Amino acid sequence: MTTNHIPTGLTYPKLRAIAFHTHRWLGLIAGILLCIAGVTGSILVFWHEIDGAVLAAQFGLVVPTGELLSPMAIAETVKAAYASKGLTLSSLRFPDRLDKPYVVSLLDAANHYLQVFVNPYTGKIIGDRQWETSWIGMIYGLHYKLLAGDTGTLIMGVVALLTVIINLTGIVLWPGWRKLATGFKIKWNAHIKRRNFDLHKVAGIVTGTFLVLIGFTGFAWNVPQAQVTAGIYAITLTNKPADPISQLIPGQSPLPITELIQRANAVVPNAKTTYIFFANKPESPFLVAKKQSQETSKYGNTRIYLDQFTGKVIQLQNGVKPSRAEAILNQFGSVHFGTFGGLPTRILYVFVGLTPLLLLITGLIMWLYRQNPDGGKR
Repeated sequence: MTTNHIPTGLTYPKLRAIAFHTHRWLGLIAGILLCIAGVTGSILVFWHEIDGAVLAAQFGLVVPTGELLSPMAIAETVKAAYASKGLTLSSLRFPDRLDKPYVVSLLDAANHYLQVFVNPYTGKIIGDRQWETSWIGMIYGLHYKLLAGDTGTLIMGVVALLTVIINLTGIVLWPGWRKLATGFKIKWNAHIKRRNFDLHKVAGIVTGTFLVLIGFTGFAWNVPQAQVTAGIYAITLTNKPADPISQLIPGQSPLPITELIQRANAVVPNAKTTYIFFANKPESPFLVAKKQSQETSKYGNTRIYLDQFTGKVIQLQNGVKPSRAEAILNQFGSVHFGTFGGLPTRILYVFVGLTPLLLLITGLIMWLYRQNPDGGKR
């Protein structure tokens, strides 16, 4: 009797071998950039609190003295003060506390931002700073684009994708799949080679899922977002709304800021306005960002796009009742920065961000021992 040979295809040992070589070489190649992204990411988890302390030390705290001035009054004050510099109004952030200022962002021809801090009760300009050269702007620039413009943005997008691959292959290689206890055990009294391996495997498996999520969201932000957004709408079978556009009316000027905000307030009453984004082109909409009481993100996910000439609502993104696609996209920020679980997950994310540095060091030691097996002798 003759038995035909049937190819078995990709076996488990072959799969592990592919995962091992992919994990090792991608880790060695991209390790430094992963560490840069991780360390800067750990800082960014609490950047609002750190920056608040920095600004308070530089400009002092605001003393509440009555009612907040209108955003239109603040915008006009800033516009007049910086008129000679050829800057255009980009956005206005509302104070999130009584002792915080309005923050108005101005944009120059080279797309550089100047932040202007204004006392919300007196309208006095208390200071300004160039975003790109501020401490937080430098950290942001290093984290997202290596301070290297569009090229750096693309590089860090690739690094984010490699983060996903490296951690998925690491999860495949985790020895705990054979015996669970082994995967979480660190032999502190063993030879440095074994102790180093144990640190690598435990740190990797504990933070691996978080790093995959962080890597994916980072990749989605750094590659052309239109494609990612379109993909999510397609996968969730959600109709993607057209881009909001204002319709230019010849001879008519844009409506006043106060009226546009009032129209937005009528659409989503009892919600806190957190940001407004000015329309600097005839076709651009006026955008009001709001946070409803049920929303947990710092600035909310409710967005109201208005025609700057008629005040008509062009598009509404309700942060409380999002579409399927919006519900996913709205979670990118909380997943990337660890805000989904409040303070505990933010603290956890600080350590998650430092993990790539530990994994690089332990991975290099493992690689060196493989290059020089005799070095592992007792």
